[in-house]
Amino acid sequence: MESKEGIEALFLFATEGILVTDERGEIVRANPSAEKLFGYDRGDLIGKKVEALVPRKYSKMHEGHRSHFNEDPHARRMGIGRDLYGMRRDGSEFPVEISLSPYSSPEGKKHTIAFIVDITQRKQAEEKLKNYSAELEKQVKNRTMILQEAIDELEKTKMELNQSLEKERELSDLKSRFVSMASHEFRTPLATIMSSLSLVTKYGEVNEKEKQNKHITRIKSSINSLTDILNDFLSVSKLEEGKVVNDAEPFNMKTFLSELANEMQALAKGGQKIIQSHSGNEMVTLDKKLLKNVMFNLSTNAIKFSGDDTQIEITSVNKNGKLKISVRDKGIGISKTDQEHLFERFFRGRNATYIQGTGLGLNIVAKYIELMDGTIEFESVENEGTTFTLLFRQ
Repeated sequence: MESKEGIEALFLFATEGILVTDERGEIVRANPSAEKLFGYDRGDLIGKKVEALVPRKYSKMHEGHRSHFNEDPHARRMGIGRDLYGMRRDGSEFPVEISLSPYSSPEGKKHTIAFIVDITQRKQAEEKLKNYSAELEKQVKNRTMILQEAIDELEKTKMELNQSLEKERELSDLKSRFVSMASHEFRTPLATIMSSLSLVTKYGEVNEKEKQNKHITRIKSSINSLTDILNDFLSVSKLEEGKVVNDAEPFNMKTFLSELANEMQALAKGGQKIIQSHSGNEMVTLDKKLLKNVMFNLSTNAIKFSGDDTQIEITSVNKNGKLKISVRDKGIGISKTDQEHLFERFFRGRNATYIQGTGLGLNIVAKYIELMDGTIEFESVENEGTTFTLLFRQ
């Protein structure tokens, strides 16, 4: 008797909601905690289907689960791996945790005891923790992003600094090599100028015009050599500082080449002939000043590296949106080994060391052509001659 009274006391005063249902799923007993949990008055739950306490969207599904449980009744928790919800009398829903235990009465009737716990506070705590974790993760992500941006900025600054240092080293090397080259290259023309000046004065006093003119010509040639050296260095400096820009304009190519050929003929030596020709559309659009520097350099080289009584051909063809300009000589040519380094700064071919020059000209030419969005190609055979070809879109 005391055992019965103890069990009854547990049923009545348990803080958990306890429901007892029959095989049809009808509630046969409900403790006060269950009635309070679902918002019912005392005794109102008796005779109701247990689905009355399940949200309507889940009631059909619950009937199926209940039938399945009745086929194999055993003590277990409901809804493992998913959230469960109960429905109060007013239709409001709340999260629950439910454990089921089957038992049979002395008369052999099968019943199921459901222990129900309202886990609203736990869910709210979990949600707060989840939101806090999400916010913390967001802050960490933001701070990580800020840190990464700072690292990227430092890397960028480091790269820019390295590039600046490399450029400084290149400029320092350029200046050092130029000073070394200039001291050597300036010495010969300056010595020629000094000796020729004294001889010009001497031959002037004795009125020997022919010898005097010869030395005046030598002085002019030496001055031109010095000017070429300075122009090369100034061109390299402007390129390094980004002061050279491509300023394209329309002009007549045929007229341009004709004027260039006349200018080059005045610089030709020992019976050399400058021949020029143009075919196709005469109007082109390029940076005229840059092209003039390129053509002057290539033509001057052709004159320098060709012998007396040779022919230098300057030709251009402007057809089908393509402009092709060629400078061809029959000079000393370029060896296969030297061709690989031809456009490098300060490079001079082994067979050209006795001819005055800075080794900067073709490097400048290549950079000017690149600025004009063109390309440069060449063919050369040692002791037979060289052809440089420029290609531009029109």
